[in-house]
Amino acid sequence: MSETNQTRFTEPPQGGGAKIPILFGAVLALVGSSVYSFMQINELKVQLADTREILAGEIGKVNESSTTGTKTTRASVDALKAELDEARRQSTQLVGQAKIEAAKHADQLEAKLELAQEVQAAQTAKVAESVTAVSNEVSVVRQDTVANKDRVAAVSNDVTAVKTQADATKSELEKTISALTSTRGDLGVQSGLIATNARELAALRERGERVYTEFTLVKAKTTKKVGDFQIRLTKADPKKSKYTVEVIVDDKLIEKKDRTANEPVQFLIPRSAIPYELVVNEVKKDTIVGYVSAPKVIASRN
Repeated sequence: MSETNQTRFTEPPQGGGAKIPILFGAVLALVGSSVYSFMQINELKVQLADTREILAGEIGKVNESSTTGTKTTRASVDALKAELDEARRQSTQLVGQAKIEAAKHADQLEAKLELAQEVQAAQTAKVAESVTAVSNEVSVVRQDTVANKDRVAAVSNDVTAVKTQADATKSELEKTISALTSTRGDLGVQSGLIATNARELAALRERGERVYTEFTLVKAKTTKKVGDFQIRLTKADPKKSKYTVEVIVDDKLIEKKDRTANEPVQFLIPRSAIPYELVVNEVKKDTIVGYVSAPKVIASRN
């Protein structure tokens, strides 16, 4: 190839002298263009270097800003995470406390419910017992009512019988009283009716006009209180039905000697105008049986 080129330069063609300036000009133009291009390239290098520095500074700023923002964001994120954790913890505590309170409240309600159920059960049992008791009482009352009706009927019959008996007794009493005698006493005062036995004495009591005190008096050295008096039997003669007594009236000794059975022996006391009477119905050996009749209302003597 070099041989060919040498051959060309060695043997230039014809008319080559005119092309040299053109080539030289082209070379110069090429060199100039190259220099200009080189200068442009250098200038571009400088601009690129400046641009690189600017970009590096901007990138650094961006990186620094990004780092700061990242740190700030990270701090914010960490703070938010801490707050979230604290909120979760508090929420857990609150939920736990709420569960405890809810469980406690539920236990209280359950206890109240159990108590209310127990009270209700007790009341129900009590009501049932009361109902049973009332039912039993009603049954008893019914039975008693039936029994009372029977008793009322029986009592009615008894009343009728008693009334009949009372009428008969009254009739008998009237007959007994009509058979009694009245006589003067040993003081000359008209005596009331004289009872000679227990049946007649009961008839006198039934009239209720005087107070009657029965006695059995045995011969003794001391007196015995009979009604309002002190009496001592000193003698009893069953064959003659006679007796002798000593009566103490207002501290005065009065002897009633040889009195007869069923004879009213009369005593007057200062505070009464109506005499007391002593009646002996039986005279036995050393014993007399009878009664003392006293006025029911004491009338003062003028």
